[in-house]
Amino acid sequence: MRKNNNFSYKNRIRINDAIRASELRVVGPEGENLGLLSLGEAKKTADKAKLDLIEISPNAKPPVAKIMDYGQYRYETKRKASEVKSKSHVTETKSIQVKIGTGEHDQQLKAKRIAEWLQEGHRVKVDLFLWGRYKYMEPAFLKERLDRFLKIVPADYKLADEVKKSPKGFTATLERVGKAVKEAKVLEDPKKAATKEKKDVKEVAKSKKKSLDELLESGML
Repeated sequence: MRKNNNFSYKNRIRINDAIRASELRVVGPEGENLGLLSLGEAKKTADKAKLDLIEISPNAKPPVAKIMDYGQYRYETKRKASEVKSKSHVTETKSIQVKIGTGEHDQQLKAKRIAEWLQEGHRVKVDLFLWGRYKYMEPAFLKERLDRFLKIVPADYKLADEVKKSPKGFTATLERVGKAVKEAKVLEDPKKAATKEKKDVKEVAKSKKKSLDELLESGML
């Protein structure tokens, strides 16, 4: 239905009586080309269809106007702008940090956040932060810890950058594969996990002590 308002101050679009051009190239309600019409003829055609005359290309010579409902025109304009914005989405590399001994709840929260970033199309750099004695543990043991965390991320992904040593400890970079989000994975019982982790740490320490004793006995140290 034809609107009483004749000008959109937000978008600076002239409609109906606000149009000043004496001649217009007019597009009809079905997208048909109505040719070059005087402003008066164009307005009469719009009135007859009970629609608005909207100046869609004011800088063209002559300006181009379309006969359609102004509310529908605004909806389509916003939808197209939204599509353009979504296509111009900037991909970033997000970062998140985990530690050996991070609790189950915190791990689940971090894993969920990683999944959200992946679904948004970002890459995610995951750092296993090491401090103190953890810096000197076996690389295989530390990589396994990072891999264990990556397995609970509830999203389809691939390793864009393999697990490797970094200044902070160990790191891996993930990127999305597909669009489906997996069901959240449940970590093993926290008490069992803590016991297993302590056991693994003791075994690594024991292995190191044994290697050191062997070197001392052989006279290499």
